[in-house]
Amino acid sequence: MPRTGAGQQTRSLNDIFRRMFAGLRHSLFSIDRGVWRRRVAWLGLLFCVLIVFPGAVGAVATAQYEAASPSPGVSEIDGLSWMKIRDSSGVPLAGYQFSTNHGGPFNAGATILWAILGLEFIGYMAIVTTAIWLIGFALSFRWLDMFGSALRGVAHALTGQIATPLMLVTAAAIGAFFVGWFIIRGYHSKATVQVVTMVAVAIVGPVFLSDPLADVLSSDGLLAQGRNVGISVAAGLNGNNHPNPTQLVATMQGDLADNFARRPLQVWNFGHVVDERPACQSAWSAGVVSGDDERIKNGMKACGDTAAYAKADNPTMGQVGTGLMLLVCAGILLMFAAYLAIKVIKAALDALYHAFMSIFGFAAGGFVYGPTQTFLVRNIVDSFVAAARMTAFTVFLGVYVLFLGNLFRQAPGQVMAVIVIAGAAEVVAISQLKRLNRSLDSGNEWIANRFALAIQGGQARSGGGTALGMGSSGARAKSGLGAVAGLAALNTINSSPITAWLAGGVGSPLNPLARGRKGVDRTNINVAPKRQESHTWNQLARDNWKSIVAGTSKSEGISTELAVAKALKSLEDGKIPGAQLPAALLAAGASHDMVSSAMRASGAQKSSMSQNPYGFAPLQKAVAAARAVQNHVGDEAHMSFAAQALVSADSFARHANEPAPGAVIDTGFVRTVEQHWDSDKALRAAITPEQWNKVGRDTRWAIGHKVATLHQGAAQEYYANPSDLNRARLMASVRRVSNLDHLEPHGGLDPWDP
Repeated sequence: MPRTGAGQQTRSLNDIFRRMFAGLRHSLFSIDRGVWRRRVAWLGLLFCVLIVFPGAVGAVATAQYEAASPSPGVSEIDGLSWMKIRDSSGVPLAGYQFSTNHGGPFNAGATILWAILGLEFIGYMAIVTTAIWLIGFALSFRWLDMFGSALRGVAHALTGQIATPLMLVTAAAIGAFFVGWFIIRGYHSKATVQVVTMVAVAIVGPVFLSDPLADVLSSDGLLAQGRNVGISVAAGLNGNNHPNPTQLVATMQGDLADNFARRPLQVWNFGHVVDERPACQSAWSAGVVSGDDERIKNGMKACGDTAAYAKADNPTMGQVGTGLMLLVCAGILLMFAAYLAIKVIKAALDALYHAFMSIFGFAAGGFVYGPTQTFLVRNIVDSFVAAARMTAFTVFLGVYVLFLGNLFRQAPGQVMAVIVIAGAAEVVAISQLKRLNRSLDSGNEWIANRFALAIQGGQARSGGGTALGMGSSGARAKSGLGAVAGLAALNTINSSPITAWLAGGVGSPLNPLARGRKGVDRTNINVAPKRQESHTWNQLARDNWKSIVAGTSKSEGISTELAVAKALKSLEDGKIPGAQLPAALLAAGASHDMVSSAMRASGAQKSSMSQNPYGFAPLQKAVAAARAVQNHVGDEAHMSFAAQALVSADSFARHANEPAPGAVIDTGFVRTVEQHWDSDKALRAAITPEQWNKVGRDTRWAIGHKVATLHQGAAQEYYANPSDLNRARLMASVRRVSNLDHLEPHGGLDPWDP
């Protein structure tokens, strides 16, 4: 009986486990296969980010981890030892070790942690050491020595082929032709400047062509001087009044090694910075130099830091997480170093490129007026700006290293918090470095344009104009329109029938509810062909409205009161139905408040505008809109009324006729009008209707165009600065315009009559 009971109990337990596993298998495999694949993919990606990538970096570096010094017992990472990066104590970063318990056959957990921590450590050290070396390598200019002699040889060969007497005589003859042409046309100043430029090129050219790259590659050249000046400033910021470029680069590398390698490693390994105790600092350095991680641990015990010894002898998963966080910060440091190095090297290579291009300028192009001279000027200016870049980048790095050093000194014992903050600071530094580079680029273009304008006799003094050959600078100035142009191109592609065919017959596939509209259209084709045609016309009209708004606001968007007012006027000029105006503006991106305010301002202008048939419509609109500004002071939509006044004033000035070129103007009559136009009584008393009718059309148009231009300026000033003084000036301009507007035929012709 007991055996029978035990057997039944065993069978019942087996049934229970069998049902449990069957239910588990059903619940797992009943999940949608797509969801299951996505979960597996995310788990795989997470595994690669957290384990595989640091492990791969560590494995590659570990493969090089061998004896790199003839001294016995000293082990270094051979793939990093050639960089010769040392901390401020003179310990090479390639010899750093993570001292921990290696575990064994009876302590598998410690062995696994030791393997993971070892891979993370090697990967971290490889990234940090490479980043620090890259900064020093870029600023030391050792890379330039690798191909300096070869470049000099190429430059001399190119000079020998181009700078020939025949080429010189031909270019000088072409330049002399421009001098004669300027003299014939009466441009004596341009001719003088051209002669001076040719003489300067003839004097400086032989000196430059004798060794074209001397000013760039020599030890006292532009690049070296720019680097030295930047290092001097950076050294002064760090308290060194007698800098040496080679020593200061090593000092910067040592500070970065302390802040991003030595102290973080100690916190990672021991839980705190052991350098705070001089005895432990010496013990750690001696243990690292010896290459024995057990000696590092025992050194901590010997110097009295038992907490550090216990932390090293008992690894935890928390140290794995710390390593992952350090890897992220190290990646940011490497990105910053790579970006800085690329900018420094690119600036130097740009200087070399423009030095090569200057050979063509000094050999021939500098003698010929126009774009060729501008090309020479741009090459010379860029060479000098390259030195400024070296200075700016080096000072930037010096300030950055000083900031990090002070950050670590102000927060002793909080290395991990500071290194995370430093990672965020590096991201900000990259964006600031980009901004600095853009500023130098724009300054380079501005300087080259000013010099070229001076040579070409342009508007260098007034600061306006673009020299011949400086077309790229104008294109850059318009680069802000790229986003609007891209949106316009996207809209064109979206509306294209080719796009509709590629999208499976769906018209405007990027529009919302496009597929639903397709089904509705198919249904309506069979029951209401005329309705379909009407819908087509409505769609074309809406596209036209969008294009009107896009064409009006392409330079500034539609996010301001003035942009909305301009778009509203364009839509009204296009005879858009009034009920559709708000929808067109809202579809273009305007806010509801701006649309409502703009519609109020437009309505106020229309309702208060004079309906006199003898009046000039643009004038009546400008007067009504300006008076609406005065009547809505303090209103929440006041700026919309000011924008409407400015748009109406622009239209008034645009439609006010100007006198014909070379027309004879009665200046005495104009002066009399200007003396009395601010008073209607004085103006009527000074000038009779017969005088208005007698004076010529061009004289009247000159007065009308000037008044309209002044009113436009008053409206612009008030919109830019809506002060009481500017509003008073706008109202005075309105009164002046009204005084000159003759609303009755017996008043005589006014300044705006044809």
